Amino acid sequence: MSKIGKINISIPEKVKVALAGNILNIEGPIGKSSLDIDLEIFNLDIKDGKEISIQPKKLDQNTKRLWGMKRSLINNAVIGSSSGYEKTLELVGVGYRASIKGNKLNLQLGYSHDIDFDIPDGIKIVVEKQTTLKISGADKQKVGSTASKIKILRKIEPYKGKGIREKGQYVLKKEGKKK
Repeated sequence: MSKIGKINISIPEKVKVALAGNILNIEGPIGKSSLDIDLEIFNLDIKDGKEISIQPKKLDQNTKRLWGMKRSLINNAVIGSSSGYEKTLELVGVGYRASIKGNKLNLQLGYSHDIDFDIPDGIKIVVEKQTTLKISGADKQKVGSTASKIKILRKIEPYKGKGIREKGQYVLKKEGKKK
């Protein structure tokens, strides 16, 4: 038995869930998402539009692994379409700034040139201060990968802690050279 897979997923009031063939459509106030579910392996049961349960048709090693993952993907899609996901990034360093120009995020990260980052579809980036970014969207995977791509543009250096980091991220600082 999968510990995660056997937990039922509760559906908030504003979210509509419908199964059309092998595709589970989830629609809410934040966004829409559709997941492909293999109905040859799993039974999907939607109870009165308030709860979703997923059960494997036969239990073996492969279905045990997939069961918890499918349940998590459905749960993430339900949460994303109802309340959305959000990550906050901080730019730490002298002269590090961010601004939005059209559909591009303009970053000044101490290089000789500015970096223009294309904002993907379904993702909203808000520059709160010049050094704080808020990335939000309905798809958890897209929000995380966008945050990761932005963090890679200037990795945290271990001596002064300069770079792009997530809010609350611990940075292990190294001790400098001694005489």
